Amino acid sequence: MTLDLIVRTYIRRVRPRAQAELDWFIRQPTLRDATKHAALARSSKGKRYSHQRRTKRAAIQEALSILPNESDRIKRCRTFAELFKLIDTALEDVSGIGELYVYDTSLRIGAKLNLFPEKVYLHAGTRLGARALGLPNVPTLSVSEFPKEFRALKPHEIEDALCIFKDEFASSRRIPVPADPTRRSWCG
Repeated sequence: MTLDLIVRTYIRRVRPRAQAELDWFIRQPTLRDATKHAALARSSKGKRYSHQRRTKRAAIQEALSILPNESDRIKRCRTFAELFKLIDTALEDVSGIGELYVYDTSLRIGAKLNLFPEKVYLHAGTRLGARALGLPNVPTLSVSEFPKEFRALKPHEIEDALCIFKDEFASSRRIPVPADPTRRSWCG
């Protein structure tokens, strides 16, 4: 599978679902509601997102007890990087909360605030995808550091594609299209 085909597959098959997920957080009546659902890693269907399936219930409940109390500070964030740092710091002592949870929670709350990443954040599966592309192992990468095919995607979409297609990046170029690239459980 070529990089061009991977990006086109993402745009056609994954982007609509991923955008619908973010739209659900945008439509929450209040920032507090969006924060609560993000902390619980709960979808519009009331189910836990597959990305957070391994996160212990106690860790999620502890995050839920912390994040809504940060609403005033969250509201003052002007960039995704600020929001990410705030959430990372607020949850740093919560056992069982990892970098993927922090990123996903930041992205969901950020959607409500119209704050999106300006860089590609590497963690868990995204780090593997970036490594398979020969990119450095750093916390974030600029879009310009990716092959030109990725420039059709926003930074948070590149993060998603790195996760979903990490095995394809690492394998030969003649791999069939995955049966269901919308399954985010491939990540992490």
